Amino acid sequence: MKKFRINWELIKDIFFAILTVGVWFLLKTKPGQRKSKTREWVDAIIFAVIAATLIRTFFIEAYTIPTPSMEKSLLVGDFLFVSKISYGARIPNTPLSFPFAHHTMPLIGGKSYLEWIKIGYHRLPGLGKIKNNDVVVFNWPAENMGRPVDKKENYIKRCIGISGDTLQIMDAIVYINNKIVSLPPRSQFTYRIKTDGSGFNPAALEKIDVSEGGPTSSSGDFAFTLTPEAVDKMKQMYNVKSVEPLTYPKDNDQPDIYPYDKLHHWNVDNFGPVYIPKKGATISLTPENTSLYKKIITDYEHHSLTMNDSVILIDGKPATSYTFEMDYYFMMGDNRHNSSDSRYWGFVPEDHIVGKAIFIWMSWNTEGTFLNKIRWNRLFNLIR
Repeated sequence: MKKFRINWELIKDIFFAILTVGVWFLLKTKPGQRKSKTREWVDAIIFAVIAATLIRTFFIEAYTIPTPSMEKSLLVGDFLFVSKISYGARIPNTPLSFPFAHHTMPLIGGKSYLEWIKIGYHRLPGLGKIKNNDVVVFNWPAENMGRPVDKKENYIKRCIGISGDTLQIMDAIVYINNKIVSLPPRSQFTYRIKTDGSGFNPAALEKIDVSEGGPTSSSGDFAFTLTPEAVDKMKQMYNVKSVEPLTYPKDNDQPDIYPYDKLHHWNVDNFGPVYIPKKGATISLTPENTSLYKKIITDYEHHSLTMNDSVILIDGKPATSYTFEMDYYFMMGDNRHNSSDSRYWGFVPEDHIVGKAIFIWMSWNTEGTFLNKIRWNRLFNLIR
């Protein structure tokens, strides 16, 4: 079946047509006729939907933190505003969709969008580009549900490496272009704690803001996820004998770490070095690095890639190099030992970028009681 292609001018025409139809409906009345109350309400609702959809699509959108991968920088229950104009708003791949629904219809289920019109990747000019350590919302590239890019699940992580960087992780320390990357102040790692055999009072753990982990033996061994501040406080507890980082040793392979082959003996704490692709950059292709970039070449840039013995074929032709067609990014969660990120599923293409997380407008603690359900100290905090 032949794909339906739309050029840039037609994209703009579609959106102006939708806007024009909506405005026409709002203003359409017979000469001398007053609008009924029902019509006024209908007009107001249509206007609100159009305005909110345009704002949500091209300017700013609300987002909720669903998982602890960014703790303690961002907490489950934080409600954020995400700026679309920071990096430039994307034109929707599927403009025919139900207002305010991401990919699933509320209540009744099923797809919230129609694929009668499909638009390729286009992005409006933005205020700037992604920088190292920006907190970014993006569509999860590893999703295989068959949805359009802009309907994939939304993820939020910190952009550790931008296109053109070389990244390496050694003993849980991140290096970009051979320079150590400073940790976010509220980042977390897992630590092994040895006590005198006694346990911890839950109130004491809550006081030092420890919420993940527990005993690993019945003789006073524990594993907790801690911020640097919590590590210092943990060491001061009367029953604690030692606090040591719990890291994977070098060359201790993890089979679920990207790119999932035996040529790269990588794990969550020892990864790379790896070049993060930049649009227009050309690399030499070898049997050793093909697994790193195969997903980019086939899934994101839509070429075929096969190997015949040691000969690499792209679109059926022998290839010793490849030129990238998009920028890519390497994302990691601040909760380094409890985050599904680029270490597990690879690079994030530029067409998956949604926007930049700006500030927290509400924070809801489901385990709190009454007024304590709202984390008042987090309201309107800027995200760094």
